[in-house]
Amino acid sequence: MATASGTANGARNMGKAAPMTAEEKKVIFASSLGTVFEWYDFYLYGSLASIIAKQFFIGDPTTTFIFALLAFAAGFIVRPFGALVFGRLGDMIGRKYTFLITILIMGLSTFIVGLLPGYAAIGIAAPIILVTLRILQGLALGGEYGGAATYVAEHAPHGKRGLFTAWIQTTATLGFFLSLMVILGTRLATGEEAFNAWGWRIPFLVSVLLLGISVWIRLSMNESPAFAKMKAEGKVSKAPLSEAFGQWKNAKIVILALIGLTMGQAVVWYTGQFYALFFMLQTLKIDIATANVLIAIALLLATPFFIFFGSLSDRIGRKYIILGGCVIAAATYFPLFNGLTHFGNPALETALKNSPVVVVADPASCHFQFNMTGTKKFPSSCDIATAMLSANSVAYTRQDAAPGSVATIKIGDKEVSSFNAVMTPDGLNFNDESKKQEAAFKKEAGAAIKAAGYPAKADPDQINKPMMVVLLFILVLYVTMVYGPIAAMLVEMFPTRIRYTSMSLPYHIGNGWFGGLLPTTAFALVAFKGDIYYGLWYPIVIALITAVIGTLFVKETIHNDIYAAD
Repeated sequence: MATASGTANGARNMGKAAPMTAEEKKVIFASSLGTVFEWYDFYLYGSLASIIAKQFFIGDPTTTFIFALLAFAAGFIVRPFGALVFGRLGDMIGRKYTFLITILIMGLSTFIVGLLPGYAAIGIAAPIILVTLRILQGLALGGEYGGAATYVAEHAPHGKRGLFTAWIQTTATLGFFLSLMVILGTRLATGEEAFNAWGWRIPFLVSVLLLGISVWIRLSMNESPAFAKMKAEGKVSKAPLSEAFGQWKNAKIVILALIGLTMGQAVVWYTGQFYALFFMLQTLKIDIATANVLIAIALLLATPFFIFFGSLSDRIGRKYIILGGCVIAAATYFPLFNGLTHFGNPALETALKNSPVVVVADPASCHFQFNMTGTKKFPSSCDIATAMLSANSVAYTRQDAAPGSVATIKIGDKEVSSFNAVMTPDGLNFNDESKKQEAAFKKEAGAAIKAAGYPAKADPDQINKPMMVVLLFILVLYVTMVYGPIAAMLVEMFPTRIRYTSMSLPYHIGNGWFGGLLPTTAFALVAFKGDIYYGLWYPIVIALITAVIGTLFVKETIHNDIYAAD
């Protein structure tokens, strides 16, 4: 049956594009639904991380730090390893069964999180099990995307691969949107206190319904025609990893796919969706419900453009749509984020202009505060001062002081002295005396900041919500440009026998590492420079590197024969 389907689709690929068949609609729906579900599962943890930490990461600072690091790593760092594991399986046993396995792992891991007792009930076993489940989620996500994109592309007729795979590209946004809506609905239904106590489990538990539907649909699907044809001809790779990465002719394409495509695509994607939300919450101090609704509306309005740009790439090519999105985004991020401040928290904008702050410190005591897990402490007086200012969205300039001197903050005519903290023996936290100093410093500095006009939170009545949605829509529109055509292009770059393996790795390194580290890196840049917009240099530089490398070395793929085994 699969072979017959493959023959039929092969014929379609050789001729003119025909109307979408019922089988092709089913392929797109089943693959997209399953991938929406996977992204929904993945985003739940990120959205509820603070609540989950209180439930599971309780104990001494060393244990907390280790498990926070592992949980973070599971979310982003292990995704490329999932790409290798499941990419290899997909190229050896087939696309269908491999991404059936990934959805089962992802779905069951998520459901079990909803049932898992907390630290208070089962002690150290709770964070161990949670981190194990997160690792399984990260591995499964690493295998899911490549399988879904490859499966859909190999079913698509010639001239419609961009359109067909663009539906897969909507899934990350739709999964994010769905997770926000389910969380928001559950919060409203249970109340904040009940949600923090037990209601947070509901979004994890209801995912089992999506899992059942997705598995049922995927079981009824055929193998992809390109893989079925290759298998019938006896050309299946016996060692896809060594072929993909051990032979320079293939390995160089993997490297170009990463640097010249997915690296820039990833930072534009994460900036438009995740960093924009982070900026509204952490920098503009907009309440979580309002920020989530604003980004959700923008996502809803922009999502059809994934399909638009995917379809457009079938007509004019994929390369320059993706690279054009990178360039336009890089050129406009500063004015767009300035606009978010203007319309989201005008009082902050006024304070930034009218109330300059100066940190007077020994330059040797000021460090780049890259804090991957959010738990690391920086003990120098300069780092304590700049971290506090950045957390309160206060811009500052630095003035050099004598070597060894304690940093001070000048806010108008007020001067507040920082302090050098003493760490606990494990090196992970301040000792008790330093914690008292920290509390006193934050209180005094906070009062001075407030007196200078810096708002503690955004005034809901001052938020221009329509203009915020417009700016967020533009940011997500850039996401649709770079992300809509990327699946089709990655599929077309590699031969059938090693496609699943080859395309998955650069995608997940780009998105899991370069994209996933964006908020952490951006905050470190902001704290180091004292400019709330300085973190934007990270996605701007990465996007421009991709635009240059992609323009010079990446070839257009629209006319590539994806049925070629070698």
